[in-house]
Amino acid sequence: MSSAGLRRDLEILDVLAGHGDERDTDGFGVSWIAQRLDREKSQVSRALRALEAEGMVERDPVTRRYRLGWRLFALAARSQQARLVQVSAPFLRRLATAFDEDAHLCVLRGDQVLTLVSMPSSRAYHRIWEGVSVPVIMAAAGRSLLADWEPDRVRELLRAKLPAGLDSAVSDEEQWMADLAHARTFGYVASDVELDDSAGAVSAPVRDHRGLIAAAVSVSLTRVPARPRLEEIGHAIADSARALSAALGYPAC
Repeated sequence: MSSAGLRRDLEILDVLAGHGDERDTDGFGVSWIAQRLDREKSQVSRALRALEAEGMVERDPVTRRYRLGWRLFALAARSQQARLVQVSAPFLRRLATAFDEDAHLCVLRGDQVLTLVSMPSSRAYHRIWEGVSVPVIMAAAGRSLLADWEPDRVRELLRAKLPAGLDSAVSDEEQWMADLAHARTFGYVASDVELDDSAGAVSAPVRDHRGLIAAAVSVSLTRVPARPRLEEIGHAIADSARALSAALGYPAC
C-alpha cells in the first residue's frame, strides 16, 4: 500500500472515530464520509469495502452505516492503552473472584459482540474469548448491549438473524424482548449461553459519560443457581457495571 493510500485510509478511520458533536455510535454513511473528506463517493466506497474485508471497519446490516471494526478494538484491547480496558480490569477481577466464574467485558460491533477482556476463575480450563467476535443473538451480553435499542429495531435485527427451527432462547423473539426489558428495569439480565459449556450467564450494561451503553459486563455460570442466588448475583453484577460506568464518567443517579 502506498503512503498516500495509507494516509487516505487513516483519514477515513479518523472520521469514523468521530470528534465532539460528530461522534455517532450508529456510524456514518458513505456519502457523509465522502463529503466530510471532500472526496469522491466511489473512491470512499471502495476504500471502505477494502477496510471492511480486513476487519478495520464494519457495516451495520440494518442502517448500512460504517463504523470502526472489530480488529481495531481487539488491537486496542491488547495494547493496554484503551481506557475502557484499563478501567474495567479491577471490576472484572473482583467479579471473577467473588463468584469464581469467568468475567468478561464485551462491546457491540454491528451485529457482533466482541470480547475485549476476560478475567478467569480458578478453574483449570478456560475458553479464550478475548478478541473473539460472535453474533449478537448467540451472546449472553447481547441482551445488555441492545437494552436501549428501539423495540422495532431489535425485532428487525432478530428476524433477520434468528436461526429458524432452533428450540432455544436464542430463537424466541418474545423472550429476547422480555430480557431487554429486564435489563432496563433491573440493570442486569440472566440468559442462556449458546456458545460454550457454561449453563448460563448474567450481564449488565456499562454506560459512558454520555449515558450511552458502551459495553457490557458478563459473568459466565458453570451452573445456574436457585432464583434467590441468581438475583443476588445479578444485582452484584449490576452494581459493578454501575460503578464501572461512574469510573468512565457516567454521572451517578
